[in-house]
Amino acid sequence: MKRRDLSAGQRTDWLRLARTPGVGPVTFAKLIERFSAPEAAIEALPRLARRGGRVDPMKVVSRSEAEDEIAALERIGARLLCACEPGFPKGLAVIDPPPPVISVLGPLDPDAKPACAMVGSRNASGIGIRFAGTIARELGQRGIVIVSGLARGIDGAAHAASLETGTIAVLAGGLEHIYPPQHEALYRAIAEQGLVVSESHPRYQAGARDFPRRNRLISGLSLGVLVIEAAERSGTLITARYALEQNREVMAVPGSPLDPRAKGTNRLLREGAALVESAEDVIAVLQGASRPRFEEPGDHDYEDDMPEPGRIEAEADAIRESVAGLLSPTPISRDELTRQLGASPQAVMAALVELELAGRAELLPGGMARMAWPES
Repeated sequence: MKRRDLSAGQRTDWLRLARTPGVGPVTFAKLIERFSAPEAAIEALPRLARRGGRVDPMKVVSRSEAEDEIAALERIGARLLCACEPGFPKGLAVIDPPPPVISVLGPLDPDAKPACAMVGSRNASGIGIRFAGTIARELGQRGIVIVSGLARGIDGAAHAASLETGTIAVLAGGLEHIYPPQHEALYRAIAEQGLVVSESHPRYQAGARDFPRRNRLISGLSLGVLVIEAAERSGTLITARYALEQNREVMAVPGSPLDPRAKGTNRLLREGAALVESAEDVIAVLQGASRPRFEEPGDHDYEDDMPEPGRIEAEADAIRESVAGLLSPTPISRDELTRQLGASPQAVMAALVELELAGRAELLPGGMARMAWPES
């Protein structure tokens, strides 16, 4: 996404588009890529949703609602950052797709120092919590910022040990919804000395589906992810998967084969994660890590040398229902849809955007798509 400054009105429209139901991060990026200005994308939303098969009118977030959110952030001393703005964290700007907006609270500059994520079990062992604190403290003393998710267990230990040297807490909910409640004092301390990050409305209360989205930002802000204690089916492993997709380093601390909290970390090691027994091990891995390329990510489906919009829309009309018919609850790559349909990537992408706006598809990071989940 090309870096540029936004006027106050453009920032409000950017937020309106980002908060409109049915506009996920992938669709947001493609709409900005296609229409350039957020106000032009907003104007096109109802038409695109109808093309995708939407029957009920699409409710676009109003200007006053967006202004109220910006004012709410200002009241608590937080600020809104749009993905195209120069102050947006570089690590997040290059993931595909970047979060359209984030809100941040605290004085820490996320681009000033290298960062390492530390994540692990909420139900951590005493030795795991002690080890996490030791590693976080020693890494902080070596100039490395610690990123984690403010959860109980390993996350909380890593944050607490790195308060003085720099820590970033990424929330699944909004900045005004502190979770877990027992970490309120830790949250306040991070907001005063480090940085708290959220991509949600400040009053939003997170649900189960929001934590994997949060994990994507934890890895995105970091050069590498260190996993300390994770069960075989732990949500912590989602962060490791995102790290691999984002070309970040994955590290793990080995554990006893008799402890179920070590099953996930030991599996990561068998699959090639770097083995960590000390802060020096982490530093060696991070020193050899490839830095993310700070440039616009992803395919450019609406570039000037591509077919004109009218031609793309005509082709999308012809294949839209075929695209919908190929979707299932299991994600499928957009490349595979293109291959099976024999259509252009631009038309398949246009059809998927329209289907998501109609509530019939869900576009996922990593070039994947699936049938939309029914409303609960």
